[in-house]
Amino acid sequence: MKVLWCWRCQMDIPMLDEAEFEQVMQVYAECRRGGIKASLPKEGASINDRIAALLAPVCAEYTRLTGFPETNVNAVLHHRLSLFGPPCATCGKPLRTPQARYCAACGEPR
Repeated sequence: MKVLWCWRCQMDIPMLDEAEFEQVMQVYAECRRGGIKASLPKEGASINDRIAALLAPVCAEYTRLTGFPETNVNAVLHHRLSLFGPPCATCGKPLRTPQARYCAACGEPR
């Protein structure tokens, strides 16, 4: 785990290395195999609430690994070190991707 600036969240966030991300993805796969009916709120819940309940263990695993209490599964899945590029030579924030040609934070070319 390494704390980096996340351009989506606009804050420093713990990013998962590949081994940690694999642990999170195993939990994600288990949640999906469990099916939507297994752990979902009963009638009257929105589809978003049902999906959040189904995937709550993914957020719990991220919190266990990083100590950061994340509640959005989509955020967990994009907080992966290998998705980000090297630090910008000007501002030091990571580039959005390893292939990025300019820094999204300060606009400087790579």
